[in-house]
Amino acid sequence: MFISTLTQRGSTPALEATLKFQHERLKVVAENVANFGTPGYRARQLDAKGFQRALRTALTERGSDPRNPLRIDAGREARSGADGRLIVTPSDGPVENVLFHDGTNASLERQMSELAQAALTHRVASELLRNKFDGLRKAIRGTM
Repeated sequence: MFISTLTQRGSTPALEATLKFQHERLKVVAENVANFGTPGYRARQLDAKGFQRALRTALTERGSDPRNPLRIDAGREARSGADGRLIVTPSDGPVENVLFHDGTNASLERQMSELAQAALTHRVASELLRNKFDGLRKAIRGTM
C-alpha cells in the first residue's frame, strides 16, 4: 500500500505510460523497416502527437491526487484498460498518403526518422524514471 502510493504519485505513471507507448512504437517502426522491401506491405503507425495530447489531458484530469488513476484515451491506438494498464494498438492507416510502385506506403527515410524520435523519447523517459527510483532507493537506505 505504502509503496504503491509512492509509485503512483508525481510523474511516475506518466513516465511508465510513455515508456510503454514508445516501446510499442519502436516495435512498429522496426517491423516497418524489416518489411520495407516487401511488395504490398502497408506500414503501421502509432501517433506520438496524439498520445502526447491524450497524456496531457489525462494528467490534467487526474490532478495531484495519487489515488486517481491515470486514464489515457488516444482513440484506438492508445488507451487505458480496465486495470489501468496502457493498451497500444497500431493503426493500419496511411502513413504518408503516398503509394509507391510496389504497393507499399512507407518511406525508409521517414521510418528511420520515426525510429530515432521514438528511441530518444524512450531513453529520456527511462532515464527520468531511473532517477526517480534511485532517489527512492537512497531515501529507503538513508544515504544521499
